[in-house]
Amino acid sequence: MVAGSGSIVLVGAGNMGGAMLSGWLDKGVEGRRITVVDPSPSETMQEKISAAGARHATAVPEGMVADILFLAVKPQMMDTVLPPLKAAVGEKTVVVSVAAGKTLGFLQSHLGDAAMVRAMPNTPAMIGRGVTGAFANARVGDAQRQAVDELLTVSGPVEWVATEADIDAVTAVSGSGPAYVFYLVECMAEAGRKLGLPADLAMRLARETVSGAGELLNQSPEDASQLRKNVTSPGGTTAAALSVLMADDGIQPIFDKAIEAARTRAEELGR
Repeated sequence: MVAGSGSIVLVGAGNMGGAMLSGWLDKGVEGRRITVVDPSPSETMQEKISAAGARHATAVPEGMVADILFLAVKPQMMDTVLPPLKAAVGEKTVVVSVAAGKTLGFLQSHLGDAAMVRAMPNTPAMIGRGVTGAFANARVGDAQRQAVDELLTVSGPVEWVATEADIDAVTAVSGSGPAYVFYLVECMAEAGRKLGLPADLAMRLARETVSGAGELLNQSPEDASQLRKNVTSPGGTTAAALSVLMADDGIQPIFDKAIEAARTRAEELGR
């Protein structure tokens, strides 16, 4: 059960915004607390909003001031979306943005000097298995932080970071991270095809292996390093593969370069 009684204005009901809304409703947030602002939500989302007793509007209703203003729109849309929202930000409002790269300074330039949280969820949030990094500015009070934490936690665990700059690193590691895992599946399947397996079989094997290993990691008390050692027999097939993957020119330096590139791009989006 998500506690609280304040009003929630959700701006953007696409994949991420819609996933958060579904999670809130599933966890017991009363629909009457929620106003969804989106010019054209999907038919499914419209039905969900209506069934929950929430309110849908194409713009923030005149005179409405949000207790929590959730911004779930793409970074490139922010310059257009934010200016009309300033009227919805009051002294007790906390603004939560999930837009990659958009800094608190950028948000303040449009919305004023308010309590603000930058959050970076990832796409497994759509099935309640995401992870979110979050940073709160100095104006966010304890009760506001707790309320935001509860709303974000419906999509998975929340990790609060010490500095705003850390959010760009979070974006690079976990925000973009699911794509790296999906590409790993593609690479494993392609390698299997090159060894002579039918392409569809290779993909099924790779997909089930990665999803199963992820669930084992989720359920096991052991860390990733120990789980790797558990499956690696000295002189065996896994050890042969890892001797390539863990070589000085293996996968670690590639990941270092890739994640650094993602962080740099996140920083660029905030300028």
